[in-house]
Amino acid sequence: MKSINPDDFKVVDKIKLSALPTNLEVGASDEKKENKLEKITAKLSELQDVMYAHNRYGVLICLQGMDTSGKDSLIREVFKGFNSRGVVVSSFKTPNSTELEHDYLWRHYLALPEKGKFAIFNRTHYENVLVTRVHPEYILNENLPGIEKVEDITAEFWENRMEQIRNFEKHIAQNGIIVLKFFMHLSKEEQRQRLLRRLEEGKHNWKFSTGDLKEREHWEEYMEYYEEAINKTATKEAPWYVIPADDKEMARYIVGKIIWEEMQKYTDIKEPEMDDKIRANIAVYKEMLDKE
Repeated sequence: MKSINPDDFKVVDKIKLSALPTNLEVGASDEKKENKLEKITAKLSELQDVMYAHNRYGVLICLQGMDTSGKDSLIREVFKGFNSRGVVVSSFKTPNSTELEHDYLWRHYLALPEKGKFAIFNRTHYENVLVTRVHPEYILNENLPGIEKVEDITAEFWENRMEQIRNFEKHIAQNGIIVLKFFMHLSKEEQRQRLLRRLEEGKHNWKFSTGDLKEREHWEEYMEYYEEAINKTATKEAPWYVIPADDKEMARYIVGKIIWEEMQKYTDIKEPEMDDKIRANIAVYKEMLDKE
Protein backbone atom coordinates (compact mmCIF):
# COMPACT_ATOMS: atom_id res chain seq x y z
CA MET A 1 0.00 0.00 0.00
CA LYS A 2 1.27 3.45 -0.94
CA SER A 3 2.73 5.40 1.97
CA ILE A 4 0.68 8.37 3.15
CA ASN A 5 2.52 11.65 3.66
CA PRO A 6 0.38 14.24 5.51
CA ASP A 7 2.19 17.06 3.74
CA ASP A 8 0.67 15.90 0.44
CA PHE A 9 -2.75 17.00 1.70
CA LYS A 10 -1.76 20.11 3.66
CA VAL A 11 -2.65 23.49 2.22
CA VAL A 12 0.52 25.58 2.16
CA ASP A 13 -0.11 27.65 -1.00
CA LYS A 14 -3.25 28.79 -2.73
CA ILE A 15 -5.23 25.83 -4.02
CA LYS A 16 -7.72 25.23 -6.79
CA LEU A 17 -10.16 22.56 -5.66
CA SER A 18 -10.96 21.52 -9.22
CA ALA A 19 -7.28 20.62 -9.66
CA LEU A 20 -7.14 18.39 -6.56
CA PRO A 21 -8.13 14.70 -6.65
CA THR A 22 -11.28 13.40 -4.98
CA ASN A 23 -9.97 9.84 -5.09
CA LEU A 24 -6.57 8.41 -4.25
CA GLU A 25 -5.43 5.15 -5.80
CA VAL A 26 -3.13 3.31 -3.40
CA GLY A 27 -3.40 -0.25 -4.66
CA ALA A 28 -4.93 -1.70 -1.49
CA SER A 29 -8.13 -3.53 -0.63
CA ASP A 30 -10.73 -2.06 1.72
CA GLU A 31 -9.71 -4.70 4.26
CA LYS A 32 -6.10 -3.55 4.20
CA LYS A 33 -7.14 0.09 4.59
CA GLU A 34 -9.32 -0.84 7.54
CA ASN A 35 -6.47 -2.78 9.15
CA LYS A 36 -4.18 0.23 8.75
CA LEU A 37 -6.80 2.45 10.31
CA GLU A 38 -7.26 0.05 13.25
CA LYS A 39 -3.58 0.44 14.11
CA ILE A 40 -3.80 4.23 13.91
CA THR A 41 -6.95 4.40 16.06
CA ALA A 42 -5.27 2.27 18.73
CA LYS A 43 -2.29 4.64 18.79
CA LEU A 44 -4.56 7.70 18.96
CA SER A 45 -6.49 6.17 21.84
CA GLU A 46 -3.29 5.63 23.80
CA LEU A 47 -2.15 9.15 22.97
CA GLN A 48 -5.38 10.63 24.29
CA ASP A 49 -4.89 8.79 27.60
CA VAL A 50 -1.44 10.35 27.90
CA MET A 51 -2.86 13.77 26.94
CA TYR A 52 -5.48 13.45 29.66
CA ALA A 53 -2.81 12.84 32.27
CA HIS A 54 -0.54 15.55 30.84
CA ASN A 55 -3.43 18.07 30.97
CA ARG A 56 -1.84 20.85 28.89
CA TYR A 57 -3.36 20.60 25.41
CA GLY A 58 -6.78 20.16 23.90
CA VAL A 59 -7.27 19.06 20.29
CA LEU A 60 -9.90 20.50 17.97
CA ILE A 61 -10.69 18.47 14.85
CA CYS A 62 -12.75 20.39 12.30
CA LEU A 63 -14.57 18.44 9.59
CA GLN A 64 -16.17 20.19 6.64
CA GLY A 65 -17.60 18.80 3.44
CA MET A 66 -20.68 18.57 1.30
CA ASP A 67 -23.59 16.32 2.29
CA THR A 68 -22.66 12.59 2.06
CA SER A 69 -18.92 13.31 2.20
CA GLY A 70 -18.53 10.78 5.01
CA LYS A 71 -18.02 12.96 8.07
CA ASP A 72 -20.27 10.96 10.41
CA SER A 73 -18.81 7.57 9.55
CA LEU A 74 -15.29 8.99 9.73
CA ILE A 75 -15.91 10.16 13.29
CA ARG A 76 -17.32 6.77 14.22
CA GLU A 77 -14.41 4.80 12.78
CA VAL A 78 -11.41 7.03 13.57
CA PHE A 79 -12.36 7.77 17.18
CA LYS A 80 -14.10 4.55 18.19
CA GLY A 81 -11.17 3.44 20.37
CA PHE A 82 -11.25 6.58 22.51
CA ASN A 83 -12.32 6.60 26.12
CA SER A 84 -15.71 8.32 26.09
CA ARG A 85 -14.47 10.88 28.61
CA GLY A 86 -11.75 11.98 26.19
CA VAL A 87 -13.71 13.03 23.11
CA VAL A 88 -16.77 15.22 22.52
CA VAL A 89 -18.52 15.63 19.16
CA SER A 90 -20.47 18.77 18.32
CA SER A 91 -22.58 19.19 15.20
CA PHE A 92 -23.49 22.78 14.37
CA LYS A 93 -26.76 23.12 12.55
CA THR A 94 -29.08 26.10 12.17
CA PRO A 95 -28.49 28.34 15.22
CA ASN A 96 -31.33 28.38 17.74
CA SER A 97 -32.91 31.47 19.29
CA THR A 98 -30.47 31.53 22.22
CA GLU A 99 -27.44 31.22 19.93
CA LEU A 100 -28.73 34.03 17.74
CA GLU A 101 -28.69 36.33 20.76
CA HIS A 102 -24.88 36.06 20.75
CA ASP A 103 -22.21 36.57 18.10
CA TYR A 104 -21.80 33.72 15.62
CA LEU A 105 -18.65 32.32 17.25
CA TRP A 106 -20.17 32.14 20.75
CA ARG A 107 -21.54 28.60 20.46
CA HIS A 108 -18.23 27.39 19.06
CA TYR A 109 -16.30 28.77 22.03
CA LEU A 110 -18.63 26.82 24.33
CA ALA A 111 -17.79 23.56 22.54
CA LEU A 112 -13.99 23.90 22.61
CA PRO A 113 -12.12 20.97 24.18
CA GLU A 114 -11.02 20.90 27.78
CA LYS A 115 -7.34 20.31 28.40
CA GLY A 116 -6.47 16.68 27.78
CA LYS A 117 -9.46 16.07 25.51
CA PHE A 118 -10.41 15.99 21.83
CA ALA A 119 -13.34 17.98 20.45
CA ILE A 120 -14.70 17.24 17.00
CA PHE A 121 -16.70 19.83 15.12
CA ASN A 122 -18.87 18.03 12.58
CA ARG A 123 -19.65 21.07 10.48
CA THR A 124 -17.94 24.00 12.06
CA HIS A 125 -17.65 27.74 12.46
CA TYR A 126 -16.94 27.76 8.71
CA GLU A 127 -20.66 27.31 8.05
CA ASN A 128 -20.77 31.04 8.79
CA VAL A 129 -18.83 31.79 5.60
CA LEU A 130 -20.25 28.93 3.53
CA VAL A 131 -23.97 28.28 4.01
CA THR A 132 -24.60 31.90 4.90
CA ARG A 133 -22.72 32.98 1.82
CA VAL A 134 -24.75 30.76 -0.47
CA HIS A 135 -27.87 31.88 1.41
CA PRO A 136 -27.03 35.42 2.64
CA GLU A 137 -30.60 35.94 3.82
CA TYR A 138 -29.69 33.79 6.84
CA ILE A 139 -27.43 36.60 8.05
CA LEU A 140 -30.51 38.74 8.66
CA ASN A 141 -31.46 36.38 11.51
CA GLU A 142 -28.35 37.55 13.39
CA ASN A 143 -29.86 41.03 13.81
CA LEU A 144 -26.52 42.76 13.19
CA PRO A 145 -26.07 46.54 13.31
CA GLY A 146 -26.16 48.06 9.85
CA ILE A 147 -27.50 44.89 8.20
CA GLU A 148 -31.14 45.49 7.38
CA LYS A 149 -31.34 43.68 4.05
CA VAL A 150 -29.26 41.29 1.94
CA GLU A 151 -27.90 44.17 -0.10
CA ASP A 152 -26.19 45.49 3.04
CA ILE A 153 -23.95 42.39 3.15
CA THR A 154 -20.85 43.53 1.28
CA ALA A 155 -17.62 41.88 0.21
CA GLU A 156 -15.99 43.66 3.16
CA PHE A 157 -18.42 41.87 5.50
CA TRP A 158 -17.11 38.47 4.37
CA GLU A 159 -13.49 39.62 4.53
CA ASN A 160 -14.08 40.69 8.12
CA ARG A 161 -15.53 37.28 8.95
CA MET A 162 -12.50 35.54 7.50
CA GLU A 163 -10.27 37.73 9.65
CA GLN A 164 -12.40 37.04 12.72
CA ILE A 165 -12.12 33.30 12.13
CA ARG A 166 -8.35 33.52 11.71
CA ASN A 167 -8.13 35.49 14.95
CA PHE A 168 -10.38 32.99 16.75
CA GLU A 169 -8.20 30.08 15.70
CA LYS A 170 -4.97 31.92 16.49
CA HIS A 171 -6.27 32.80 19.94
CA ILE A 172 -7.25 29.26 20.88
CA ALA A 173 -4.04 27.82 19.39
CA GLN A 174 -1.96 30.19 21.51
CA ASN A 175 -3.86 28.96 24.55
CA GLY A 176 -3.13 25.28 24.15
CA ILE A 177 -5.65 24.00 21.61
CA ILE A 178 -4.19 22.10 18.67
CA VAL A 179 -6.35 22.89 15.63
CA LEU A 180 -6.53 20.55 12.62
CA LYS A 181 -9.05 21.23 9.83
CA PHE A 182 -10.13 18.74 7.19
CA PHE A 183 -12.11 19.38 4.02
CA MET A 184 -13.65 16.16 2.72
CA HIS A 185 -13.22 16.66 -1.02
CA LEU A 186 -16.06 14.75 -2.66
CA SER A 187 -16.85 14.67 -6.36
CA LYS A 188 -20.31 15.69 -7.51
CA GLU A 189 -20.77 12.32 -9.23
CA GLU A 190 -19.90 10.40 -6.07
CA GLN A 191 -22.40 12.48 -4.11
CA ARG A 192 -25.06 11.60 -6.71
CA GLN A 193 -24.30 7.90 -6.26
CA ARG A 194 -24.45 8.15 -2.47
CA LEU A 195 -27.76 10.01 -2.56
CA LEU A 196 -29.15 7.31 -4.85
CA ARG A 197 -28.02 4.62 -2.38
CA ARG A 198 -29.85 6.44 0.39
CA LEU A 199 -33.03 6.17 -1.67
CA GLU A 200 -32.47 2.58 -2.78
CA GLU A 201 -31.21 0.98 0.45
CA GLY A 202 -33.88 0.69 3.11
CA LYS A 203 -31.54 1.05 6.08
CA HIS A 204 -30.30 4.39 4.75
CA ASN A 205 -33.65 5.87 3.66
CA TRP A 206 -33.91 7.94 6.81
CA LYS A 207 -30.74 9.84 5.88
CA PHE A 208 -32.23 11.24 2.69
CA SER A 209 -33.52 14.81 2.73
CA THR A 210 -34.94 16.88 -0.08
CA GLY A 211 -32.71 19.61 1.31
CA ASP A 212 -29.72 17.61 0.04
CA LEU A 213 -31.00 18.03 -3.51
CA LYS A 214 -31.64 21.74 -3.03
CA GLU A 215 -28.12 22.33 -1.74
CA ARG A 216 -26.73 20.19 -4.57
CA GLU A 217 -28.08 22.79 -7.00
CA HIS A 218 -25.59 25.22 -5.45
CA TRP A 219 -22.60 22.89 -5.86
CA GLU A 220 -20.47 25.31 -7.88
CA GLU A 221 -21.11 28.15 -5.44
CA TYR A 222 -20.13 25.96 -2.51
CA MET A 223 -16.92 24.91 -4.22
CA GLU A 224 -16.07 28.56 -4.90
CA TYR A 225 -16.67 29.57 -1.29
CA TYR A 226 -14.94 26.52 0.16
CA GLU A 227 -11.90 27.28 -1.96
CA GLU A 228 -11.84 30.90 -0.86
CA ALA A 229 -12.35 30.05 2.82
CA ILE A 230 -9.59 27.43 2.79
CA ASN A 231 -7.15 29.73 1.01
CA LYS A 232 -7.82 32.62 3.38
CA THR A 233 -7.75 30.68 6.64
CA ALA A 234 -5.01 28.07 6.13
CA THR A 235 -2.47 29.19 8.72
CA LYS A 236 0.42 27.74 10.68
CA GLU A 237 -1.71 27.74 13.82
CA ALA A 238 -4.71 26.11 12.17
CA PRO A 239 -3.78 24.23 8.99
CA TRP A 240 -6.23 22.90 6.42
CA TYR A 241 -5.96 19.46 4.83
CA VAL A 242 -7.88 18.59 1.64
CA ILE A 243 -8.82 14.90 1.83
CA PRO A 244 -9.90 12.89 -1.24
CA ALA A 245 -13.29 11.62 -0.03
CA ASP A 246 -14.70 9.45 -2.83
CA ASP A 247 -13.19 6.39 -1.12
CA LYS A 248 -14.51 6.41 2.46
CA GLU A 249 -12.10 3.81 3.81
CA MET A 250 -9.10 5.63 2.41
CA ALA A 251 -10.33 9.02 3.61
CA ARG A 252 -10.67 7.71 7.16
CA TYR A 253 -7.18 6.29 7.13
CA ILE A 254 -5.67 9.50 5.72
CA VAL A 255 -7.35 11.65 8.39
CA GLY A 256 -6.30 9.27 11.17
CA LYS A 257 -2.72 9.16 9.88
CA ILE A 258 -2.52 12.95 9.64
CA ILE A 259 -3.81 13.43 13.19
CA TRP A 260 -1.29 10.89 14.50
CA GLU A 261 1.63 12.39 12.58
CA GLU A 262 0.77 15.94 13.60
CA MET A 263 0.46 14.97 17.25
CA GLN A 264 3.96 13.47 17.18
CA LYS A 265 5.31 17.00 16.81
CA TYR A 266 4.27 17.74 20.39
CA THR A 267 7.14 15.96 22.08
CA ASP A 268 6.31 17.50 25.46
CA ILE A 269 3.11 15.45 25.76
CA LYS A 270 4.15 12.82 28.30
CA GLU A 271 2.66 11.10 31.31
CA PRO A 272 3.54 13.01 34.48
CA GLU A 273 6.24 11.54 36.70
CA MET A 274 5.21 9.93 39.96
CA ASP A 275 5.64 12.20 42.97
CA ASP A 276 9.05 11.62 44.61
CA LYS A 277 7.51 11.09 48.06
CA ILE A 278 5.13 8.49 46.74
CA ARG A 279 7.90 6.74 44.79
CA ALA A 280 10.07 6.62 47.91
CA ASN A 281 7.27 4.99 49.91
CA ILE A 282 5.85 2.51 47.39
CA ALA A 283 6.82 -0.44 49.60
CA VAL A 284 5.05 1.13 52.58
CA TYR A 285 1.84 1.73 50.65
CA LYS A 286 1.87 -1.80 49.21
CA GLU A 287 2.30 -3.23 52.69
CA MET A 288 -0.62 -1.17 53.97
CA LEU A 289 -2.85 -2.50 51.17
CA ASP A 290 -1.65 -6.08 51.63
CA LYS A 291 -2.62 -5.98 55.32
CA GLU A 292 -6.21 -4.95 54.65
